[in-house]
Amino acid sequence: MIQRQLKLRLTRLQEERLTEWLWNLTGVWNWAIRKIELDARDNIYYTPFTFGNLLANHSKKLGVPAHTLKGILDNAHTAWQRCFKKIGKKPRLKGQRNKLNSIPFPDPIKPPTGNYIKLPILGKLRFHSQVIPDAPIKCGRIVRRASGWYLCLFIDAEPNKIPVVGNERIGIDPGFIHLITTSSGEKVEHPKELQNNLKRIGQAQRGHDKKLAARLQERVANQRKDRNHKLSRRLVSENELIVFSKDNLKGLSKTFGKSVASAATGQLRQMLSYKCRAGGRKYVEVNSKNSTRVCSACGVLSGPTGWAGLSVRTWTCKECGTSHDRDVNAATNTLMFGVGTTLERKVI
Repeated sequence: MIQRQLKLRLTRLQEERLTEWLWNLTGVWNWAIRKIELDARDNIYYTPFTFGNLLANHSKKLGVPAHTLKGILDNAHTAWQRCFKKIGKKPRLKGQRNKLNSIPFPDPIKPPTGNYIKLPILGKLRFHSQVIPDAPIKCGRIVRRASGWYLCLFIDAEPNKIPVVGNERIGIDPGFIHLITTSSGEKVEHPKELQNNLKRIGQAQRGHDKKLAARLQERVANQRKDRNHKLSRRLVSENELIVFSKDNLKGLSKTFGKSVASAATGQLRQMLSYKCRAGGRKYVEVNSKNSTRVCSACGVLSGPTGWAGLSVRTWTCKECGTSHDRDVNAATNTLMFGVGTTLERKVI
């Protein structure tokens, strides 16, 4: 299953209709979320089929396609299922600060003809030219973003295989000055997309231009996503084993704020995970505790500690006298943790 995103070129009537649908579906989502929560207190539970049919024959009243209405109910039911199984967080109600920005089309969609694709009630939608695989389209979703309306198509096709360039093994230590540091000594520079656009975003926010500020934020997110896609694809093609040091991002963000958000380490980890599965590679995440303090040569805990130690980028082991680059040493320890090498060995 692959996804293609088409940027739509809608007419004024189509935009008004989609905006009206989003307003109506927001009420449906909030009703569904509250109903499941309140009924669960009385030990009343629903199957996906029965819950999806609670609003049968309401599509004409709301002016929304029946399968779209059912898709919203299915999404709400799935969100609560993930919460009950402790896989996801409690679903939130939609409102002015947390808007519903997507409209599901869960039924199969006919392939596009030229630059037009047909959807129920909306008719033919024009989109910017893009190559789409010749395969069945299982479902779709219209998404409203700051830059316009998009149609996400889920196509029943296999993604292109990532070419194998090498079969190395690396450990990765994430950072803020450098995006990542590998056990081979490579340091990937941080593009700092957010920092480079902060001045323009600040101007838009001070000028109360919400549309421009949202567009700039979307552009930064797209640049960050593109960077992580390219980096993860290269790492997967070059290495048969990738071991990533898993930091506590939630805790770090409370201290370092924007630096953690701009690095997008969590997104990179997610991309490496699914690309390794698709490419037949192995991906492992290990705890980052003491990875910078342990000497990768002798295993002694002799590295710099505390807040003052954060500024120390190179240090020498007191036990064996080996000089270390702080980040490369952490990446090397990460690799050894991943392959199962114990750090309690001694150099004879």
